[in-house]
Amino acid sequence: MARRKTARSRVEPHFDGATQALGLRVEPRDRTAAPNKPKTRKTATKSTSRKGGRGSSSGSGNGGNRNGRRKTKRSRKSSGQGGFLLRGIRRLIYWGLVLGLWGGIVAAGIVVYYAAYLPPTSEWQVPQRPPNVKIISATGGLIANRGDTGGEAVRLEQLPPYLANAVIAIEDRRFRYHFGVDPIGLARALVTNLTRGGVVQGGSTLTQQLAKNLFLEQDRTIKRKIQELVMSFWLEANFSKDEILEMYLNRVYLGAGAYGVDAASRRYFSKSARLISVAEAATLAGLLKAPSRYSPARNPDLAEERAQVVLAAMNEEGYITDDEAKNAIAFPAKVVRRHTTASENYVADWVMDVLPHYVGSITTDIVVDTTIDMTMQHNAERALREAITENGEKYRVGQGAIVTLDTAGAVKALVGGLDYGKSQFNRAVNAQRQPGSSFKPFVYLAALESGMTPDTVREDRPVNFNGWSPQNYSKKYYGAVTLTQALSMSLNTVAAQLANEVGPKAVARTAKKLGITSQMSNNLSIALGTSEVSPLEIASAYVPFSNGGYGVIPHVVRRITTMDGKLLYSRKGGGLGRVISRQHLSEMNLMMAQTLVTGTGKKAMLQNHRPAGGKTGTSQDFRDGWFIGYTGHLTTAVWLGNDNNSPTKKATGGSLPATIWKTVMDEDHTDFAVADLPGVPQGMMTGARQARPPSPPSNVGTGSKPLLPEPMRRGPLDLLKSLFGG
Repeated sequence: MARRKTARSRVEPHFDGATQALGLRVEPRDRTAAPNKPKTRKTATKSTSRKGGRGSSSGSGNGGNRNGRRKTKRSRKSSGQGGFLLRGIRRLIYWGLVLGLWGGIVAAGIVVYYAAYLPPTSEWQVPQRPPNVKIISATGGLIANRGDTGGEAVRLEQLPPYLANAVIAIEDRRFRYHFGVDPIGLARALVTNLTRGGVVQGGSTLTQQLAKNLFLEQDRTIKRKIQELVMSFWLEANFSKDEILEMYLNRVYLGAGAYGVDAASRRYFSKSARLISVAEAATLAGLLKAPSRYSPARNPDLAEERAQVVLAAMNEEGYITDDEAKNAIAFPAKVVRRHTTASENYVADWVMDVLPHYVGSITTDIVVDTTIDMTMQHNAERALREAITENGEKYRVGQGAIVTLDTAGAVKALVGGLDYGKSQFNRAVNAQRQPGSSFKPFVYLAALESGMTPDTVREDRPVNFNGWSPQNYSKKYYGAVTLTQALSMSLNTVAAQLANEVGPKAVARTAKKLGITSQMSNNLSIALGTSEVSPLEIASAYVPFSNGGYGVIPHVVRRITTMDGKLLYSRKGGGLGRVISRQHLSEMNLMMAQTLVTGTGKKAMLQNHRPAGGKTGTSQDFRDGWFIGYTGHLTTAVWLGNDNNSPTKKATGGSLPATIWKTVMDEDHTDFAVADLPGVPQGMMTGARQARPPSPPSNVGTGSKPLLPEPMRRGPLDLLKSLFGG
């Protein structure tokens, strides 16, 4: 029987050398499951292992190899993880570069696409700043700035340095160093907006803001933003930092219709930007974030808080010291509200209305030299405000207007309303109101020109003209009166009789000859002032009584020049020529003087009995109260009423309007010598003050003939002696 071969132990193959050579590693999951081994192999293995010497040595050697293999696996595992991370970084850098390159190409394409909508670079130029109109008084003081900007263009070196620094500190701290775009600022704004979930911070530089203001619309589109970037680069390449800053400060919108720091400074602080303080500079810089919200005129508390933020930024940047910051916080900017309420704004508006007649279109900054006397302007404004504040409720009066002219027709003061800030309607120039009895001087002048005299007698009695029956304000009748007495007492029946005798057309011609330009009615009611006129218009028509009988054209502009002194217009004089004969002028002034002495305007008598003439006026239902009067130097018209044409509470021309007129004229004549009225010798005016109005006869209305007043029972010579002395 043949012997079986002795079973030999199975040797498993291993690939340690090959694995290391290929850089591969076999993981446990890569191995297949081991098959079931026969028992004979187990027995044989055991017998083999029991052999001494070699078997023991062999077992020891195998164990060492296993430990070595475990260490090698851990080393390869660690080495493999490091390689994976390195490969990831490499891939990230690679794809980052790829995406960045393609992103740059796309971005460049977008920029080129939207930049194509811009004009050719050869046509790029900074547009001219809208021209400013600087309006000054007769003595050179500033009245107002007008135009689209509302202020002058100022050079950077003319401004205090802390103004520009305040803007830089709060708006663009790296302005001096960036190239038109601030990547750091953009990144900061992006992070802030993302973390706060909205647009709370902008990343635009001053250059970008200027580019937007100069060249682009204010819409929020990607197209506009990209064009803004392109124009910013162009600005930085063609202008210095100081030039860019100067353009910005002269054009930026700062609320309340003010463009540029000078306009804003005058609007809020009533001073040039050249003169503002650190606190005021910080307030203006604070407006840049939101002009309406941080307006010191509307929200003073918010404006002050914002100014403190600006001051802190200025201090942090080293533009102001700690002490300067503390002082500015301790003494914050204060708004001067007079700028918005001042009556001279009515003058400025009127100047802008008439300016095109003198120079046509305006293409450069100009200076308009006016006839306005600021002392008289303030006198008129103060008198009107004080009178309405104290008595407006009593007389139910809400508005007023005052105009003062000199003997050449130059407007020395013009107040178009109670408060310009509340109403910009210029009542002195544009309001059309019934003048009432203040129109009667034209009726009486027409009567004199038809052959009557101041001594002509007419009977004050009830009258009826085709159903029209005017009555006197007092509801009383004085019988036979002279024209002088009738005018001073403002008797409606006599004025109606005179208009009936000379004809309404003759009255209208006389009024037009003296300066009334409004349409006048062609009926007898014209005698009682039913045709509407403006205060400026009727005041100018009274001037011939004060200047010797010469008609004038009311004017406010004397001269117009450019900022560098080039003459564009200069008034050469001129007027309407003689419109009242010397004889009739003398007679009218004698008659008009009686209004202040014995008539309805006694409250208007001037200090020291300064010679003056004038006339009261009250329209139907007391809707309008007037006093228009003059001296040898000035003519002033005062109107009171309500914009809605509602009746006043018996605000007759001889009450509040006469009082205002006296206040204004007394103050305006402080520096004027006493002058007689033209054609009236001094002695005659002195005697005129002694005359007295007639008393109504007791038998009026009983059917018997009215008694003549005492002066009327005498001859013409005796009458003159009684009235004027001698």
